[in-house]
Amino acid sequence: MHREKRRRAKLTGWWFFGPFALVFIATVIVPLAYALGLSGFQDKFIGGLQFTGLGNYVKVLTDPALVAGLGRVILFMAIQVPIILLLALLTSIAIDSGKLHFSGLFRIGIFIPYAIPTVVAALMWGYLYGDQFGLVGQFFTGLGLPAPDLLSKDLAIPSMANISIWQFTGYNMLIFYAGLQSIPRELYEAAAIDGAGEFRKAWSIKLPALMPSVLLALFFSVIGGIQLFTEPSILQVLAPTTISNDYTPALYMYNLAVKSGQFEYAAAVAVFMGLVTIAGVLIVQIVLARRSRKALA
Repeated sequence: MHREKRRRAKLTGWWFFGPFALVFIATVIVPLAYALGLSGFQDKFIGGLQFTGLGNYVKVLTDPALVAGLGRVILFMAIQVPIILLLALLTSIAIDSGKLHFSGLFRIGIFIPYAIPTVVAALMWGYLYGDQFGLVGQFFTGLGLPAPDLLSKDLAIPSMANISIWQFTGYNMLIFYAGLQSIPRELYEAAAIDGAGEFRKAWSIKLPALMPSVLLALFFSVIGGIQLFTEPSILQVLAPTTISNDYTPALYMYNLAVKSGQFEYAAAVAVFMGLVTIAGVLIVQIVLARRSRKALA
């Protein structure tokens, strides 16, 4: 009798887990295995598809276009990640303080850009950036000043970072705000009895409690930054001399596969960038873990 119940309990668990496992295998494991297998081949002009082992990966490590694109992505994250996390942190603390008028409208206003598709956001900002027809260009022209080219070689990455900051600050704000809501109110009451003001509460109670949420948002930001694709692919139409087909690793592997037909090498680039993403997340986690240990010591 007991064995029958245990068997049914196991089957019930598999009924719940089975659909997820099938979808996960079909959408993650199978494409990953296919990319790994494909990356070990090269399509030769004479002889067709040939197995070359790690040949594509050796080429990846010495590809100047990929290295340059990775450098642009790192610059993008260096600008975007600190600003977006700081703005999200400040806005979430301001809303949670209860002293902000019309906090509901403010929260909706901050979050609305996230509801806009990235393609639409990139198009909108791209036309705003136009030095001849855009709002920025018209503003400077109205002041009698030369309009800056915000899609030039020096300003293209900061301009893309601005799009991402505008769009994803609200998303990260909600992550932080949810973390703030989980803090026991008794801590605030005890701090108020001790005479702590809002700044002291934020520094001593809210910020330490938000570290898991900050870590989560940081992971998402790093992963999203490495995958930078939509903004350069849309803005390339407006700035073809600045944004090339290999401007970012994601754009590079897309053009390798779709436009050049180098599917095997594109698969190797994709696998390499996946490893870079994992390494980046692990480095961030290790650094933050060490800092938290030093703070507790």
